[in-house]
Amino acid sequence: MSDATFTPRVFSGIQPSGGLTLGNYLGAMKRFVDMQDAGTHECVYCMVDLHAITVWQDPAALTRNTRELCAGFIAAGIDPEKSILFNQSQVSEHAQLAWIFNCVARMGWMGRMTQWKDKAGKNAEAASLGLFAYPALMAADILAYHATHVPVGEDQKQHLELTRDIAAKFNHDYGVDFFPLPDPVIEGAATRVMNLQDGTKKMSKSDPSDRTRINMTDDADTIARKIKKARTDPDPLPETVEGLERRPEARNLVNIWAGLADLSVEDVVAQNAGKMFGYFKQDLADLAVAKLAPISTEMARLMQDPDEIDRILARGSDRARDIAAPILRQTFDIMGIVRN
Repeated sequence: MSDATFTPRVFSGIQPSGGLTLGNYLGAMKRFVDMQDAGTHECVYCMVDLHAITVWQDPAALTRNTRELCAGFIAAGIDPEKSILFNQSQVSEHAQLAWIFNCVARMGWMGRMTQWKDKAGKNAEAASLGLFAYPALMAADILAYHATHVPVGEDQKQHLELTRDIAAKFNHDYGVDFFPLPDPVIEGAATRVMNLQDGTKKMSKSDPSDRTRINMTDDADTIARKIKKARTDPDPLPETVEGLERRPEARNLVNIWAGLADLSVEDVVAQNAGKMFGYFKQDLADLAVAKLAPISTEMARLMQDPDEIDRILARGSDRARDIAAPILRQTFDIMGIVRN
C-alpha cells in the first residue's frame, strides 16, 4: 500500500452471464454481505456487464441476467441503501479509465494471465481483443473508486496483482501517489465451491449437467435432491480435517456446510465425526434449504418488478459516478489531458 491515505472502500463485481450458483453465493455474495454489515468499509458492488461481452451475449438474455443478478444481490442481503449497487456500463468512467490503463499495462503482462491462456486456448487468434484486455478493465473497475480492498477468489488473484502493478506504474510514471495498491480479501471455508459430482472441478454454470451445481433459483425440493445425490465416498466423516485429504467430494461438502453455517471446517468435522455420508447429506440438505430457499423465493419476487430493479440500478450508478467522476478528472489532470 502507498503512503497516501485512502478511504477504506471495497469493490467487487460479478458477470451477469446467467445462472447464479451456490459457488457465487458462498464465494462472493455472502462475503459481500458480511463486509457490508461489518460497517468498516464503503462497499461498491457491480454487475460487470462490459466484462460479460468479451464473449458474445444474447441481448435479451443479457438484460434478464443483469436484472436477475441484481435481484440475487438484494435477496442475498445487499442493501442498495447501505452499499452501492449498479451495472458497470451505466458508469462510463470504467471504460474511459480502462483505455488509460490499456496504455499503462504492457503486452507481456497481459499475455502471462493464466485466465487468458485458459479461455483463449489454442484458438487465441479468434478471441476478442476485449478478452485479452479484460484485466485492464478490471483494474479500472477497482481503481475508479480508489478501492483499498477487493474480495476475490484464487482464480482472480493474478488479475488483482496486475491491478496493483498498473497502479504502481501509473504512480511511478507520473511521480504521484494517486492510486492505491488494493489488497485482496481471500478468506472463508467455501470461497471455492466444487462440482457436486466431481470434487476436483469448480462448480460451474457452464457444466452441461445440472446435477453438478445448486442454482440460486432452485426451489427447496431441488436443492435437497441435489445435495442428497452429491457424489461422496463410502467412508464415514473423519475425526480430523487431515482425514479429508485425498477425499475431494467429502471435503467439498464439509466446506459447503462450513460456509452456510458460518463455522470453521474444524468445527464441522468435530460435530460430524464418524457420521456416514447418507446422514450427513440429509442434515446438509436441511441446512442448505433453510439458508438458500428464502433467497430463491425473494429473487423470484423481485424479478416480477423489473422496473424497480432498473430504478435501483440507476440510483446506484448515480452514486457510483459521484465517486468515479472526480477520480477520472484528477487522472486526466495528472496526465495533462485537456478537458472542459
